[in-house]
Amino acid sequence: MTLKELFAPLGQEAPPLPVRGLTQDSRRVEPGFVFVAVPGVPLPHRRPLDGHAFIPEALRRGAIAVVGEQDLALPVPYARVADSRRALALLARRFHGEPDRALRLFGVTGSKGKSTTAFLLHHLLEEAALLSTVGLRLGGEARPPIGHFTTPEAPEVYAFLREAADRGLREAVLEVSSHALALKRVEGLTFRVGVFVNFYPDDHLDFHGTPEAYFNAKALLVERSDLAVLNTSLPHLERLRQRPHLLFGPGGEVWAEGVREEAGLRFTLHTPWGKGEVHLPLIGAHNVENALAASAAALAAGVPLEKALERLSGFPGVPGRMEVVQEKPFRVVIDFAHTGKSLEAALRTLRPATQGRLLLVVGAAGERDPRRREDIGRVAARLADKAFFTEEDHRTEDLGAILEAMARAAAAEGGRFELVPDREEAILKAILEAQEGDTVLLAGKGHEVTLERGQEALPWNEREVALKALRLRAEAEGSSPREGGA
Repeated sequence: MTLKELFAPLGQEAPPLPVRGLTQDSRRVEPGFVFVAVPGVPLPHRRPLDGHAFIPEALRRGAIAVVGEQDLALPVPYARVADSRRALALLARRFHGEPDRALRLFGVTGSKGKSTTAFLLHHLLEEAALLSTVGLRLGGEARPPIGHFTTPEAPEVYAFLREAADRGLREAVLEVSSHALALKRVEGLTFRVGVFVNFYPDDHLDFHGTPEAYFNAKALLVERSDLAVLNTSLPHLERLRQRPHLLFGPGGEVWAEGVREEAGLRFTLHTPWGKGEVHLPLIGAHNVENALAASAAALAAGVPLEKALERLSGFPGVPGRMEVVQEKPFRVVIDFAHTGKSLEAALRTLRPATQGRLLLVVGAAGERDPRRREDIGRVAARLADKAFFTEEDHRTEDLGAILEAMARAAAAEGGRFELVPDREEAILKAILEAQEGDTVLLAGKGHEVTLERGQEALPWNEREVALKALRLRAEAEGSSPREGGA
């Protein structure tokens, strides 16, 4: 595509130079790229960066054109727009040839359970693409996630959809965060089915400001979907039901009966297409909600009920989501729980099947809502027998201050804890302390492949660190670690 063709919808004259790519990140600019200067997002913990300040760097790196919101005179073609974020998405869609036109899109949003629901839905659809927090899938091919975002920036979203369409896939599941909707990362997309799993009003208030703004951001997915799959427990349900919809949960059209935890989850699935028995190999009754949401979306899209029931029984699970590393003599579980509410759900899930103590390794991210670290400290004190407070992407914040905040909250609840700043050391300490019948929960990192210390993003694999600790313990005891799965 030429710059002339790319800029035509903006009403901007430009020479027919070949465009090799576009980005909002000046560090990614290469010769032949278009740079879109995006104003930064103001957050309580840091000053926002403004993309306009990085235009000189983009030009030095070879940008052939710039898009921005300010009145500027530049030595390359410049398109001034009212909204750079919207322009970034629409330009990315145009640059990649509107790949969404060749795909049926399924969007999944919610406060908790987005990743599991998206993975379940992808599994039910079989030959589909998947873009999620945990990773990417192109049919059966797995790739690591793009950065730390649940939903990456628009150029990466559209590039992924382009590749999916070029591979001959006809469906794509996107995990869509409230940030992505508010920041226009999926602008221009219309979803065949939009799934709204659940809503917790106290999440992400550092970004959205109020529960109302947070809800309104998530509701944008419903507004852009041909069919909305909605939890009956959602607030403002009457407003959401103005769109064509399918309800799941108690009182809905898709619901579960006779839920029991027996080597996973078992229940009777009731739907407008009939009913059947489900065996889902996942830990935790909360996953029934995720299964109902995914099943409702798949059935509405035409997946036969018998095929859905069969596929649910063979679900391999989600990396870093209640992932069992070892079952016996003590259980080691990895989970992404990184807020007080999600940590509480994880600990309450593991407690009934834990004969001994529940040991916890957990941290709190830096440059995020400071209330999180206090919530995590309180939950750890109430629900774990002992917690090892450690690092979790403290970024440029002082790790010691984060740990002290967690410790104060835990001490106020009378909890037992130990401060171990190095995460690998904390995991080793917890595993060395575990006894037969105990459960060790490694919370907060889950699937993530980096650990952010200061300005560095260090390679990280929670499962490998846990297995290394188990090997060290086994060597000391003269035995071998036993891996498990769920």
